[in-house]
Amino acid sequence: MTSTPDPSSDRGPDADAGRSHDRPALRRLVAGDLDDFAGAAWGREARLSRAADLAKHAEGEQPEAFGDLFDLAAVDELLSRRGLRTPFLRIAKQGTVVDSRHFTGEGGVGAEVSDQVQDDRVAALFADGHTVVLQGVHRTWAPVADLVTELGAELGHPAQTNAYITPASSQGFSAHYDVHDVFVLQVAGTKRWHVHAPVHADPLRSQPWNDRAGAVAARATEDPLIDEVLEPGDVLYLPRGYLHSATAQGEVSAHLTIGVHVLTRWAVVDAIVNALTDDPTLRGSLPLGIDAADPEALAPHVEAVAARLAETLAVQDPGRAARVARRLRRRAWTGNRPEAVAPLAQAEASTSADASTAVRCRRGLHHRLRTGEDGAVLLELADRTVTLPAGTRAACERLLDGHPVTAGELPGVDPDDGAVIVRRLLREGVLRPA
Repeated sequence: MTSTPDPSSDRGPDADAGRSHDRPALRRLVAGDLDDFAGAAWGREARLSRAADLAKHAEGEQPEAFGDLFDLAAVDELLSRRGLRTPFLRIAKQGTVVDSRHFTGEGGVGAEVSDQVQDDRVAALFADGHTVVLQGVHRTWAPVADLVTELGAELGHPAQTNAYITPASSQGFSAHYDVHDVFVLQVAGTKRWHVHAPVHADPLRSQPWNDRAGAVAARATEDPLIDEVLEPGDVLYLPRGYLHSATAQGEVSAHLTIGVHVLTRWAVVDAIVNALTDDPTLRGSLPLGIDAADPEALAPHVEAVAARLAETLAVQDPGRAARVARRLRRRAWTGNRPEAVAPLAQAEASTSADASTAVRCRRGLHHRLRTGEDGAVLLELADRTVTLPAGTRAACERLLDGHPVTAGELPGVDPDDGAVIVRRLLREGVLRPA
């Protein structure tokens, strides 16, 4: 997340996207060369990384089968003691999703809710061969949250996680495709995966698989590209659009699916068009009484708008990329929450931090640092801009580089002024105690 010292720079945490250095989260999920994965596989082809191959690239000893992230004990904990509510749980069998009324109920005295997960009902459904889907595990289980926060920052695309727990010899969902990329992490038991080539390459979120159910069903009868059993510690990467189905083998199987909600070129198109709202010609009303369902009546207006778009886009516009970036970044920056903070400890630190207090930037916090026309330092965040005094840029760059530092070590400011900056950025949720 280091910013460059150049005052005119608008670099941020994603400036080196595509490089393999310093990507520990992705390193856990992909065997082999990460630059090769980024150039040849990302968004293009399915890849299977076996646990043994992942271990060869691990820095230090890695826990077996992602046991540090998630396991069957975590499933029981979430279902029985965490007060989960819908939509954090789905239950399905052979592609049919069970109505949540069959496994939720009243929360009891002091909990005025009617959709709390009922552990005994879940147990009965699971025993009957239903698959349990824990949704949004990156919001309910801390080790998964930490990995997804890091991964989203490394990829430059928002990510989320579901957990799928399938009874022995059962299938939760039939062949389908997702409209986001996925990393499948096998954490317990084994599961046989069938992967087929897309029937619709690079589907957008508005193009779900059920719109092409016939083509999906037909493709699923063909020889698969991948027919493999995933064992604990294995990871399967699937770009959006790849058909897949999975069947648990002779024991309970659990896997995490990290869904990567990729930003697409269509998102750029959409942002470019939406940035044209400043053009009064394109904001004009269609004629009174027009039949918008009549192609002939609409044709001259379609051609006029198309011509105006072509004319506008043909002009070299040095500010266009900046306007598009502002529109895209909200989606990218708000897709994942940054690293969690402990509210009480954070509040205490924001009032008591001094020159000796060690702090660091929150992991996964998207930001841009730039210098305003008056010399003030502008720290742009997802939902606001924090203004800091002129002359503090070097200190801010050091605070935002991800490494622990104390106010007394900040360049360009004295320790007391450094402490003021640290307390301000702790209060803004930019930093956390190291």
